[in-house]
Amino acid sequence: MIADHYQVSISTAGLIVSLFALAVAVSGPTMPLLFSGMNRKKVMLLVLGIFIVGNLVSAFTSNFIVLLIARVVPAFFHPVYVSLAFTVAAASVGKEDASKAVAKVFVGVSAGMVLGVPVSSLIATYTSLTYAMLFFAAGTTVAFVATLLFVPTIPVAQRLSYGTQLRVLKRSVTWLSIAGVIFMNGAVFGVYSYLAEYLKTVTKYDWNTISVMLFLYGAANIVGNMMAGKLLANHPLRTVIFYPFAMLAVYIMLFSMGQFSVPMAFIVLIWGILGGIGGNITQYWVVSAAPEAPEFANGVFLTSANLGTTIGAAVCGLFISGISTQYVVIGGILFLILSIATIYPRVSLYRRMEDSNVAG
Repeated sequence: MIADHYQVSISTAGLIVSLFALAVAVSGPTMPLLFSGMNRKKVMLLVLGIFIVGNLVSAFTSNFIVLLIARVVPAFFHPVYVSLAFTVAAASVGKEDASKAVAKVFVGVSAGMVLGVPVSSLIATYTSLTYAMLFFAAGTTVAFVATLLFVPTIPVAQRLSYGTQLRVLKRSVTWLSIAGVIFMNGAVFGVYSYLAEYLKTVTKYDWNTISVMLFLYGAANIVGNMMAGKLLANHPLRTVIFYPFAMLAVYIMLFSMGQFSVPMAFIVLIWGILGGIGGNITQYWVVSAAPEAPEFANGVFLTSANLGTTIGAAVCGLFISGISTQYVVIGGILFLILSIATIYPRVSLYRRMEDSNVAG
């Protein structure tokens, strides 16, 4: 729709997505660090305000370059808002309930994806692209007002120096966590990026059924997010260790039974639930390695997650072009094996770190 509206090629229109993701990946570790000393509520309102302005400009511009700028500039601030949302949620409850609070934020992310994409597509189809962009602006305005009214003012009680926050990058446990997130996200989104193509080519679904399956995956994601909070609160390390093996089982079923329509619906449901749990696991994996610098750690998580998605999609795409669509699953399995190779040494280092903290 964007390509038609602005008279550009499909690949050029795709810059709206790829440059947004690149901006998030680049700003993930830096922007939350720069804003870490400011009142968190004020920063959240600032970022939402920038998104509202960007959406309004996107709605009314007739120039594609202006549209691109209006989408990419807010992307640099995206990690600031998301990292603060995670931090504020975790800080609003006791330590034992932090994982459950963060899971609620992930529920919001999943619900936004499940509802936002089809609703905005329908608006653009039956009205115009301008009204779809105005829908984004309206949604962000609701978030702005809700933040203004219901989020308490949260000044930074003790500002951490940039050096203190960056020091977490000296730890092996941090880098093992980053590698684990890249591989786990690569495993999930490397395959999921081609789900529609897989359902069309291998399962032989029609496009209406594919739409239902994509919605089912997104709805299952929400269920997975709800489950993840309890799992990580009660059995965090066991949940992380078990996760890649559960995904391996799903991918083996996907590879062996993906051509059968009824089993495939069941596989998509379980896959969606595990995908929701996985998002929470990857956030926990990085932040638990650097609990003293939560905003910076959440920014690093966002960069790692985006890198995993980008690398995973690229590698899994090679299996499609080199062999066939069915073999995209092999790429996901390889990423899961790599994630397992990072999880066990990371668990050992983390336990040692916790023991030294208790002894100290």
